[in-house]
Amino acid sequence: MTSSISRRDLLRSGAVGGLGIAIVGSVEAIAGPAAAQSAQSGLTAVGYGPVVADPAGLLALPRGFSYKVVAQAGKTLLETGEPTPSDADGTGFFHSRNGSVLVNNHEIGGNEPYGVPALPGLTYDPGARGGTTNIEVDRQGNRIREYVSVAGTHNNCAGGITPWDTWLTCEETEQRAGGAFQKDHGYVFEVDPFDREANLDPVPLKFLGRFSHEAVAVDPHTSAIYETEDAGGPLGLYFRWTPPRRFRGGKGALRALALSQGGDTAGTLQAMSCSKGSKHIADLSEATQPGTRYKVTWVDVPDRDAATVSVRKQFTDDQVTRSRKLEGAWWADGGAYFVASFARTDDGSVNEHDGQVWFYDPRSETVTLKTIFGVNPDPEQDTDYDGPDNITVSPYGGIILAEDGEGLSHLVGVTKQGKAYPMARNELNDSEFTGPTFSEDGRILFANIQSPGYVFAITGPWGRPGNAGGGHH
Repeated sequence: MTSSISRRDLLRSGAVGGLGIAIVGSVEAIAGPAAAQSAQSGLTAVGYGPVVADPAGLLALPRGFSYKVVAQAGKTLLETGEPTPSDADGTGFFHSRNGSVLVNNHEIGGNEPYGVPALPGLTYDPGARGGTTNIEVDRQGNRIREYVSVAGTHNNCAGGITPWDTWLTCEETEQRAGGAFQKDHGYVFEVDPFDREANLDPVPLKFLGRFSHEAVAVDPHTSAIYETEDAGGPLGLYFRWTPPRRFRGGKGALRALALSQGGDTAGTLQAMSCSKGSKHIADLSEATQPGTRYKVTWVDVPDRDAATVSVRKQFTDDQVTRSRKLEGAWWADGGAYFVASFARTDDGSVNEHDGQVWFYDPRSETVTLKTIFGVNPDPEQDTDYDGPDNITVSPYGGIILAEDGEGLSHLVGVTKQGKAYPMARNELNDSEFTGPTFSEDGRILFANIQSPGYVFAITGPWGRPGNAGGGHH
């Protein structure tokens, strides 16, 4: 595929604000092996040059870069004495005059060795072992302390930063009460990075629906919340929650709304339905050309708490638009970006790909395919990438993607000119990278290896990543 990726400026609200980047290039430049061939030569390299094997067997990084372990499941300790929980996932970075905090999800849904301790006052359901920890760090990324911020939640996958500097942590599950579980799961919870008192007595934001939540993006102007769903049989949906009239977003506002009379169904929860002309688009994998644009309408969810039927099963395929593996999401450029990791025909998708990045524009009510990754020909090669999941904007230009695909696992950078390069390679195992996020000053890239559970702080000779001779393969 050779069509150009639509040029775009991404202005991310949140931890790295006011940052303009543009990505241009061909699909091969993003996804194909030709994009990173010059990185192997080490001459006019893409990005920061080839990654160098790590003697410690953890992270291969470009020459001059180094890492430190901020937290390690089962090794580092919480301030209450228990070990850091397993399965670090989505992560938000927050900065204030009093210091910096990482809010770290723990995607614990089974028999992972280290659960989030069910501490009094912080636990939603004692039968669930997931949750979040807050990690206070200094300016060098050293861990000062780590403590539980929410416990008793299930399979906390990703989430998102709000415009009022809190973290929304998402349960990727539809687990019902029963057995060990005392309560239903599949909700979103708000976590305050600084105010411990605000995290007491966790409240599920039931008005955001009960389904396999992945990530959220929040409109700073309207407080509308856009949500991705990672689910199959049938495939998942993309949702918009519109707050009730006179709602004003801010710290504590979502919790107060959830606890108010009628709070479980406050605002309007809707699923996305796309069309092109008179044709209904049943599956986002129908789009194969960057620049493909669909008109969006929104369909009310009949029963957002899925009392008897999963939310995504409450619609027929001609009512909504589905997608395989909806993952990362963030608010930028006046709209909501969201990622589909891959699609295969044997899961019901129309076409196969190894990643799409979409942009929803609330002003025009359209969704546009910005980037598509071709199916990875050889996942064991350092030059081939697939399965974009979490995503963050680099203050030095371009983006950083967490790879959750087949074969080798990388943090993948993409230059402003649209060329992919390896930012890090997992030397330990084939576990996915999660939670990439930059510190406020841009000096540290935090990222995780989910299993067995590492949080890293990566530093080095940051600067605008090289583009291998200004854009020539």
